[in-house]
Amino acid sequence: GQATDGVAPDFIMLSDPDHAVIDRYGLFNEDAPPNRPLPHPATDVIDKEGVVRYRFVETDYRVRPTNQDILAVLEALD
Repeated sequence: GQATDGVAPDFIMLSDPDHAVIDRYGLFNEDAPPNRPLPHPATDVIDKEGVVRYRFVETDYRVRPTNQDILAVLEALD
């Protein structure tokens, strides 16, 4: 079935079928099943000037930064 069941989401949905974006950012998961490109989980905080101030990449999809970690980085930008 359709993911939205006929209801248009109120946000933009993006797709990267040729994994150009995950390749560009070095996130392509080489252990992903064939024909199913998956990225490694990543979190980036980018300041108003476009500078990456925080980057978290982990090969284990279960390991993520906490909300508190990200909030501390955002608060330090002010």
